[in-house]
Amino acid sequence: MRDLLLGRQPKDFDVTTNARPEQVRQLFRKNSLLIGRRFRLAHVRFGREVIEVATFRGPRDESDSGERVTVNGRIVRDNIYGSSVADDVWRRDFSVNALYYNISDFSVIDHVGGMADIKARTLRLIGNPSTRYREDAVRALRATRFAAKLGFRIHPDTEAPIPVFGGLLGEMPPARLFDEVLKLFHGGHALESFRLLRKYDLFGRLFPATDILFNQGESGFMHRLLECALTNTDARISEGKPVTPSFLFASLLWEPMQHLARRNQESGMNLVSAFEAARREVIAEQVKRVMLPRRHAAMIKEIWLFQQRLARHANKRPKRLIGHPRFRAAYDFLVLRAEAGDEQVRDIAKWWTDFQESNEIPQRNPIKKRAQPRRRRQKKKS
Repeated sequence: MRDLLLGRQPKDFDVTTNARPEQVRQLFRKNSLLIGRRFRLAHVRFGREVIEVATFRGPRDESDSGERVTVNGRIVRDNIYGSSVADDVWRRDFSVNALYYNISDFSVIDHVGGMADIKARTLRLIGNPSTRYREDAVRALRATRFAAKLGFRIHPDTEAPIPVFGGLLGEMPPARLFDEVLKLFHGGHALESFRLLRKYDLFGRLFPATDILFNQGESGFMHRLLECALTNTDARISEGKPVTPSFLFASLLWEPMQHLARRNQESGMNLVSAFEAARREVIAEQVKRVMLPRRHAAMIKEIWLFQQRLARHANKRPKRLIGHPRFRAAYDFLVLRAEAGDEQVRDIAKWWTDFQESNEIPQRNPIKKRAQPRRRRQKKKS
């Protein structure tokens, strides 16, 4: 409803009902799938479309077995069901996300002033903000994301506690934070999300190694690099081009990796060992905060490793590198560094650009032909 009222094309439509998830599953059978432990939901498939069906939430009851709350007030399981919109609305996070379209009379149901907040372009938490952030600290990230996406101001009562409760993000599962990072940076408003994360002291909760360098004043090139990377990401998304978490994280963690590699060299390591150890350690520390699937972690390391190979192979058998499946991502990252002002790679990036424009680039075929079975020679009958 929110996006429709703002004149935007909704990404998807969610359905709420008084039917329990198991009842939805029984009704749609093979076309449905139950997901989620914290919030039990049903995904119902119609062709290529997937409709998320949520059961109405009900008022909190400490004795209810469907809810589990930590001593700090964080809700880790919330499967207390209600029977109506009037029950469900108070469990939503922001007023602008608590608007319901009634298909029986085509009306909009608004119990919490969401329509007025949309008109005022204001993001406001439902209920006591401190309690709501304590229940789920990810709401601080969601506030940042929606403010960036919608261009809304955050209501002062909702805004003030964000830096205070941002520390609770350390209690969140790293896998969940990975999903939230992708929503923040792959939603078409990455640069503004980054600026708001920094404003509310949330960026360091997600990328502590990078934030330490910001706080140490070593942020000139790094800040330009991230702004270039996020601006390019937003542009690609607006043009309908693909983006990858690997490139995003390679940009966000590049300077911490470089900083650690230099320290390793100062401690006596040779160049190769220093960078190998730095790549391994930076990734290992980052996944403690924000989980990275192994394939993305491996690709990040390859993008970084290729920066050295691109420098070595300029003017020397370059076509061998161009055929590598990671060449394009590594080359794009090299160009990004040059655009951000890294003088050491400016000439190298230009050389690779000129080489590709002036040569026919061999295309790597990712699909290998299946080997044909050899026909056995039949023996002649005597």
